[in-house]
Amino acid sequence: MKAQASSPETVQRTDKAALLGQTRRHFFERCGVGLGSIALSQMMAESAVNRSAEPMAPRHGHHRPKAKNVIFLFMAGGPSQLELFEDKPVLREHHGKLPPESLVAGKRFAFLPKGATLLGPQRTFGRYGECGMTIGDLLPHHRRIVDEVTWLRGMKTDVFNHGPAKLFMNSGFQVPGRPSMGSWVTYGLGSDSSDLPGFVVLQSGPRGPRAGNALWSAGFLPSSYQGVPFRGTGDPILNLASPKGIDATKQRDFVDVVGALNRERLGVTGDPEIATRIAAYEMAYRMQSSAPELMDLSGESQATLDLYGAKPGGNSYANNCLLARRLIERGVRFVQLYHTNWDHHGGPTENLKEHLPAVCRDVDQASAALVLDLKQRGLLEDTVVIWGGEFGRTPMGEVREGGSGGRDHHIDAFTMWVAGGGFKAGYIHGASDDFGYEVVEGKVHVHDLHATLLHQLGFDHERLTFRFQGRDFRLTDIHGHVVKDVLV
Repeated sequence: MKAQASSPETVQRTDKAALLGQTRRHFFERCGVGLGSIALSQMMAESAVNRSAEPMAPRHGHHRPKAKNVIFLFMAGGPSQLELFEDKPVLREHHGKLPPESLVAGKRFAFLPKGATLLGPQRTFGRYGECGMTIGDLLPHHRRIVDEVTWLRGMKTDVFNHGPAKLFMNSGFQVPGRPSMGSWVTYGLGSDSSDLPGFVVLQSGPRGPRAGNALWSAGFLPSSYQGVPFRGTGDPILNLASPKGIDATKQRDFVDVVGALNRERLGVTGDPEIATRIAAYEMAYRMQSSAPELMDLSGESQATLDLYGAKPGGNSYANNCLLARRLIERGVRFVQLYHTNWDHHGGPTENLKEHLPAVCRDVDQASAALVLDLKQRGLLEDTVVIWGGEFGRTPMGEVREGGSGGRDHHIDAFTMWVAGGGFKAGYIHGASDDFGYEVVEGKVHVHDLHATLLHQLGFDHERLTFRFQGRDFRLTDIHGHVVKDVLV
């Protein structure tokens, strides 16, 4: 039987019914791009655009890095290497005698009078680990990490007064106005954290470090890259919490309106500080939830708290070391801890007999714990941990009225240590002479330390520059070389 041809009207009615059966759900399902995929792509695109526009957006260096984070444990005041890390038998033998004229001729000191006599090491020492590092009895917990760190026993700096010397160690220059090390690093690499600053400063001890916030200043870099001090108790940052009566919706509306006005002005002037202000408002908004969570140590295990000697709710160097690990875990690029007071000249409140042991008890356990904790969590491989002060102490003794003896500032030979991030573990680099006065091998100048750190983070230190007042500036100024002997 011959099939009858459908009339045009019948075909039209059939096609219309088929189209009506195709709901929006069917369309998004069958068009090759699902609704969820569209939404996800849009959110990812917005996130990428927003993050890339931020001053702290992650960036790459000049070559493949060995490290991506830094924790600098700064012992403000100048630890005595001759009581902590370097036993000098010859110095002991000459205790109370004048130093050889060949050592001190033409030298300047901060406070030592002419005719100051030699002071032998005031503590007992032992050799520890496979590397055989000498450690004084005031740092028993450091014995556990001797084979985890690089010991820099040939450190040298140029500046012998505290404020300028701290600036020099942190910025490569001895007067305020230059960007700090943490600022250079975040300028170069940005940060992996979108909810916390890229550069965080934590402080402990009886007072703040001399030179103050100039030590973590961004200098002439955009102010986004300056360090942000966190407080150990109360609100992590002053004025971070919303005022009474302002809920999350009102706060979000305020940030959006101010951001729109700032972006309009940015389009007119191109001023990078306006971009910094926009990012600061957004960061502060996000930090209202991220910062309190960071500071809450109650979620840490008791074993971890005991390892550091930390106590939830307290404000201590131990807590700050644990916070440093938590900051690194959350993508913060550079964390700097300052602990005072290591300035033991020999007076009644700052001497080697009473006050050096006390400050060592403050930092010994937690410093070692940080290295061990980072290692067992797999974080030490790409995190550089630095321990040290702005200079060391003299082989000659100093006694101030009412005190029991100490040492003056010394710039020509002192000790620091570095762990992780591609530095050799259990390696002793450099040495000073029999009196601990001059470096005789393996000298590492402050500029060399900076160059080496930047190298491990993926930078040629001569190429990480910022043009200011007609000149290209860099952390190492016109100096510095990478100390390849200390690297894996």
